[in-house]
Amino acid sequence: MTRISSIAELEAIYLPAPAPASMVKVSTSITPHYRTLIAASPFAALATAGPEGLDCSPRGDRPGFVRVHDEKTLMMPDRRGNNRIDSLKNIIRDPRCALLFLIPGSGTTLRANGRAHLSVDPDLLESFAVEEKAPRTVIVLEVDEIYFQCARAIIRSELWNPERHIDPAALPTPGEILAAMTANQVGGETYDKSWPERAKQTMW
Repeated sequence: MTRISSIAELEAIYLPAPAPASMVKVSTSITPHYRTLIAASPFAALATAGPEGLDCSPRGDRPGFVRVHDEKTLMMPDRRGNNRIDSLKNIIRDPRCALLFLIPGSGTTLRANGRAHLSVDPDLLESFAVEEKAPRTVIVLEVDEIYFQCARAIIRSELWNPERHIDPAALPTPGEILAAMTANQVGGETYDKSWPERAKQTMW
């Protein structure tokens, strides 16, 4: 296997150089257009780094769940999950953070990079309450750069094409995966059957 070992080698492969549109779209603040994209997005991937390595976590909620506080600041509630808190541990130890927003039906994605901290301000937590349930923390991201990504990846993957959707029955279930990894000590059919109601009760 031939490896690339320098930036010069890499750049020689990826010619011509980026077009102006690839560079001028980058902003150090949240523009009105980027604010509109954030407000329309119900899903984002959160990337963090820590001593144990990298982490990328799915985050989803009602459209606009990531709040634009001001032109430099985004706020995202940490909703109920599995309590592993991998991303949150990373943010405590290394504030570097990135978000990738997806918008159903749109090929345009949005990337925001910056430095984050966690807030437990009571008023802020309450402002994110859903069904009278507030998050336990809010991730506050100070934006260093933000820009949209072209639609090629969405087009190639046909991500929003219903005809390309996979039948869940063709995939292993979480219960099957857990059972296989624990010699049937965890997971199984009972786990899968009980999950929808368990998730409904702990959504917020």
